Amino acid sequence: MVKKVTPGKRRYLLFLLLPLLLLATGFWACGIRTSDDAPPASESTAKPPSQRAYEVFGRQYRPIDSADGFREQGVASWYGVPFHGRKASSGEVYNMHAKTAAHPSLPMGTFLLVRNLENNKKVIVRINDRGPFAKDRIIDLSYRSAQMIDMIQNGTAKVEITALDLDSPDVQERVKTAHPDYFTGDFTVQVGAFSDKNRAEALRDQLQASEPDVFITRSSVDGQTVYRVRVGRFTSLEDAQHAKRRLVKNGHENVFAVSMDQ
Repeated sequence: MVKKVTPGKRRYLLFLLLPLLLLATGFWACGIRTSDDAPPASESTAKPPSQRAYEVFGRQYRPIDSADGFREQGVASWYGVPFHGRKASSGEVYNMHAKTAAHPSLPMGTFLLVRNLENNKKVIVRINDRGPFAKDRIIDLSYRSAQMIDMIQNGTAKVEITALDLDSPDVQERVKTAHPDYFTGDFTVQVGAFSDKNRAEALRDQLQASEPDVFITRSSVDGQTVYRVRVGRFTSLEDAQHAKRRLVKNGHENVFAVSMDQ
C-alpha cells in the first residue's frame, strides 16, 4: 500500500532536503563565510581575522601573506541573491553587482585578472570574501563578474586567475579603469591588531618615532575587543599603498591598506 504524503509532511521533507540540494549545486559551500568563523584576535598575532587560518567542513585553510606572482587554473563558480547585502569575510557588505570575488587563501584586496578559458573573456576583480568551499573550485565570482565573462548560464567555467601587481603603472591604470570608485575615498594603513591594549599602545609608541599620524581604533570581533594600530589618513588608495610599502620596508609585517570605515 502506498502511503499518502500530506502537504505538511512535504514541507518537512523539503526542509530536510534543502541543505543537501544547495550543497550539491555549490551554493551552500559558497555561503560559508569566515568572518563568523574566525577566531578572536590573540595577543600573539597582528594578523586581521580574514588572514588567519580557519576550518570549513573539516578542511584547514591558511591564507597566504602575499599574492606576488600568484597564478592558478581551475573551475570558477558565482554567487548572488542569497548573499547580496550580507557581510563578507573582509567586513564589507557583499554587493552582487560589484566586480568582486571570494578566494580561500589570497589576501583581501588582491586584484585578479580572471580569464574564461572557454571564451577568452576577461574581468578584473577584487578579493573581498572567503570561498568557494565546494570541491575542485578555485574562485567564487560575484554575479556581475561572472556576467562579464559569460558564465551565468552554465554556472561554472574553467578559468585562469592571475594576481595583478599594483606597483606597475600600466597595471594600476587598468585596475583604476575597472574599479574607479575603489581608488578614491578615505583610507588608512593597518599595522597590527591586538586583544591586549598595552601591546597596541606599545606598537603605536614605536611607530610614532617615524610616523607622524599613528592612532588606535577599538572594535569588537566575536564579542572580544580588538585594538587596531593604524597609520595615516589618505584620500586615495595609491597614497595608502605607498605608505604600506614604506612600513614593510622598515620591517613591519602583515601591513595592509583599508578603508577608514572598516
